[in-house]
Amino acid sequence: MTNFTATGDLVRFALRRDRVKLPIWVGAIGLGMLYAVSALPTVYATPEQRQVRARLMDSPAATMMSGPGYGLDNYTLGAMITNEMVLWLAVPAAMMSIFLVVRHTRAEEETGRAELVRSAVVGRYAAPLAALIVAVIANAGVALLTALAMISGDLSAADSFAVGLGLGLTGLVFAGVATVTAQLTEHARSASSLAMAVVGAAFLLRAIGDASQRGGNILSWLSPLAWTQQLRPFVDLRWWPLLLPVAFVAGAVGVAYALSGRRDVGAGLLPARLGRANAAQSLSTPFGLAARQQRASLIGWGTGLFVFALATGSLSDSVSEAVAENPEMGEVFRASGQDPTDGFFGAMALFFALMIAAFAVTSVLRLKSEERTGHAEAALATAVSRRRWIGSWLGYTALASVVLLLISGLGVGLGAVTSGSDGGVVAEATVATLAFVPAVLMVVGVAAVLFGLRPGASSWAWLVVAYAFFFGFFGALLDLPDGFAKHSPFGHTTAMPLSSIEALPLILLTAIAAVLTVAAGISFRRRDLDLS
Repeated sequence: MTNFTATGDLVRFALRRDRVKLPIWVGAIGLGMLYAVSALPTVYATPEQRQVRARLMDSPAATMMSGPGYGLDNYTLGAMITNEMVLWLAVPAAMMSIFLVVRHTRAEEETGRAELVRSAVVGRYAAPLAALIVAVIANAGVALLTALAMISGDLSAADSFAVGLGLGLTGLVFAGVATVTAQLTEHARSASSLAMAVVGAAFLLRAIGDASQRGGNILSWLSPLAWTQQLRPFVDLRWWPLLLPVAFVAGAVGVAYALSGRRDVGAGLLPARLGRANAAQSLSTPFGLAARQQRASLIGWGTGLFVFALATGSLSDSVSEAVAENPEMGEVFRASGQDPTDGFFGAMALFFALMIAAFAVTSVLRLKSEERTGHAEAALATAVSRRRWIGSWLGYTALASVVLLLISGLGVGLGAVTSGSDGGVVAEATVATLAFVPAVLMVVGVAAVLFGLRPGASSWAWLVVAYAFFFGFFGALLDLPDGFAKHSPFGHTTAMPLSSIEALPLILLTAIAAVLTVAAGISFRRRDLDLS
């Protein structure tokens, strides 16, 4: 037996387990590129309209959120996609790879399944190698789909495959990062968090580097998220930057294998921090425990959303000028015939509400891991009822969502003030964002009732967020019937400040959310705990 015995069997096993998740991840990234290729030529049909867009992207705030700005002097569709879309497709590819590798390495050790597997004829390094092979397969799918999507828009095949290859290799870079972090900690959540922190640092380095100098400086080259854009596709294609992710992956895998030989199965290289001898009084309640467990996540989401909202708000004046020169762009904001700034604030409020709905779904989904790891069983063995346990967690999720909506609205408003708007826009942007509280609460209710019925079904709550995002942003642009958007909870929310607030839809959404939450508590109380 060698160190890699049974790798093929573990690859087939991993693909069997991820037969639903991976196609959704890969397909969503491919569809994102297909949408860009299909919709952008409609909005920016002429070179003059694309140059209007180029002027909008030639600002520090826009550069930080998009790319280094290659090709702004002659803003073709290919240059536009590379500058504005590639980054936002590279980030989900990185997330997919991190979750995939951690799920099949550290999480397997944490649950004890890895020890059971290795009791058979399985090599020491077979599991991490199998996880990396699956990551290669998934990212190859990302590369192929995104390249084909671009070619379908009559873009250059060589440049399209360069972009696709760059996106796939970016995903593999962070698969390598996750392979290393999986050796450092004892818990899968810590390994994922460390790898995601690397993604955040890479985003920050790229943003600062690109904003400091047209085309980026040394800080941009330190960020794996920037390497695909540094290929300069559709402007002046160069292939050699692809050597950087290849070298990074090889180095990360080498480091991971070296580290894995220095630890026991189930243990991490970083020593687990001992807790205090006596817990704080707040941890004696399910709500306090949920708040403590979600504290780091809330701080991370709040910080990221505020910074992003601040940068977004600072673009409000530039957006107004761009919409004035290109009326088609106003369709993106659903503000035809109205003040484009109001349309911008309404669209941004919807965007941040959907982001916070995603936070809410991830928060509710953590109930599933709490149940399957036995933490819920331990809590319920005390004087805590099932209804109180799930109610406390959902109550914390709802409260945290409201806080994030408030932070996002304030960020957009303060950003707009820095670009010259009057102080009243802070209140307008905040109200516009808070108007989506009932819609977010309804998403929480849907996820909760799915969890209450069957933990494995709770992930279907993502469909609500995906549906709302697609029809909320693309429905008007693609001239789809309004009825599609009305089937989303976010389609019934008044998008302040485009029009006055209508209380009845908000009251109905809140009532439906309350009913779903009660139904979640009842269904959770009636089923057995899932400890599989």
